[in-house]
Amino acid sequence: MRMAWRWGMSILFVVVNALMMLFLGLVFLPWAALSPQGALVACKAYTWWVRFTCWAFVGITWEVRGEVPTEECLVVAKHQSFLDIIIIFQVVPQPRFIMKRELLWTPIIGLYAWRLGCVPVARGKRGTAIKKMMADVKSGRVAPGQLVIYPQGTRVKPGDYRPYKVGSFVLYDQLDQSCAPAATNAGLFWRKGTMLRHPGRAVVAFLPRIAPGAAQAEFMGRLENEIETASNALMREAGYAGELPEVGPAQG
Repeated sequence: MRMAWRWGMSILFVVVNALMMLFLGLVFLPWAALSPQGALVACKAYTWWVRFTCWAFVGITWEVRGEVPTEECLVVAKHQSFLDIIIIFQVVPQPRFIMKRELLWTPIIGLYAWRLGCVPVARGKRGTAIKKMMADVKSGRVAPGQLVIYPQGTRVKPGDYRPYKVGSFVLYDQLDQSCAPAATNAGLFWRKGTMLRHPGRAVVAFLPRIAPGAAQAEFMGRLENEIETASNALMREAGYAGELPEVGPAQG
């Protein structure tokens, strides 16, 4: 009975949030079309709505730890769930995401991502994707703010492992900005590939900054070790009892 209730509330949660996304997307469309600020305000409003419905419908609360980056910097974040995107978007002032190109064709999300200055890249074309990222950033198409990249290139379920890719270092090196690594356990509660949501406290933890100027091996090794170690600790803290991959040197 409890599981049936959880499924029912999870499906309701998904439907309600899809409708709210459509509603806000249409209401803010004229402002967003005229100004990126309109897109930013609409998306911030949506994250607050999701925060409320997470608590009210499915029992998910969330917490942000560490120093939230407010300066112009590179945020390199663990990606387990759409939820960690929402949490980061809500708390950083001017987020710009490196995102897969296919999302540009997603109704509402694609339009607003474009207006926010997110950087689309083609999957499976590492060299081309990196060049495109740098061209967009250097051309000024990406406005100043917090550029967010997922170093594994996709969502990774708790307990799974994907190597860290070199694109994070290329941006860090070329932008000559500090890097704010971020860990999470959000995938335990809002899982990839299912509408079922699980109650609990989702955490995004911003870790100590990596100052500009580190060499590739040092940067990639530190990045992977710190993000994976912190994410594993957050998952254990939340009660995850499954196997976790050993934290080792970057394979990017």
